[in-house]
Amino acid sequence: CYQIAFTVGLLILAGVAYALPNWRWLQFAVTLPNFCFLLYFWCIPESPRWLISQNKNAKAMKIIKHIAKKNGKSVPVSLQSLTADEDAGMKLNPSFLDLVRTPQIRKHTLILMYNWFTSSVLYQGLIMHMGLAGDNIYLDFFYSALVEFPAAFIIILTIDRIGRRYPWAVSNMVAGAACLASVFIPDDLQWLKITVACLGRMGITIAYEMVCLVNAELYPTYIRNLAVLVCSSMCDIGGIVTPFLVYRLTDIWLEFPLVVFAVVGLVAGGLVLLLPETKGKALPETIEDAEKMQG
Repeated sequence: CYQIAFTVGLLILAGVAYALPNWRWLQFAVTLPNFCFLLYFWCIPESPRWLISQNKNAKAMKIIKHIAKKNGKSVPVSLQSLTADEDAGMKLNPSFLDLVRTPQIRKHTLILMYNWFTSSVLYQGLIMHMGLAGDNIYLDFFYSALVEFPAAFIIILTIDRIGRRYPWAVSNMVAGAACLASVFIPDDLQWLKITVACLGRMGITIAYEMVCLVNAELYPTYIRNLAVLVCSSMCDIGGIVTPFLVYRLTDIWLEFPLVVFAVVGLVAGGLVLLLPETKGKALPETIEDAEKMQG
């Protein structure tokens, strides 16, 4: 549901870009609201799971009691035995090596890094290619963003019924197949070309939103934030690479980027099938828990 807000932001961006055609003023307008995130320091509590993993039980209990009070619930019996002694036990310090040291977590890390990269390349690449191949960049951007609403509803309907893995894999493959199909559709069938392009955009949107969720579910608590940070950094690298892919390859052939997008999308869909299903499973708390999650 919170991903729908991202789509609303895209619709607003189309209007802001139309009103501010100068790229510097546009960049300033979309960057300024980010300072509001500083307020989150006072609004958002720290994760009790993380505090417990860092042996900060007193702080964790304070937040848990606050949550229970606000929700009109009592603190679970399993948590009432937490002591306030922060010196007892050993504090766990995450490191990058924890993401590649053991076989299952290493496999998860490599596949998730590739999927973050692929999602970024296809998502941004399709938008950029649309800007080169379309007529009115503002309306094309606006209409293509509308496709993301059904993508969110498909996730809501399938994620707790079918699971994460199969919808995620299929969405990657649909995006890749749509890119490949677009290459062979003649220009006089513009309605079909637009339909297939929207299908591809919807597919990669589902994949993008799914990787955000599953990335956190595959790692134990004390390295979860680090894992999401490292894996999602490939999204930034994808964002850097994509303009060069699109603008350099279109100089050779207008549809060439779509062929590249098709290949990386189909490969990403196949790799997702090697990940374990996380539907209905408790979040892993230790490395051993994560290693027991079999694909």
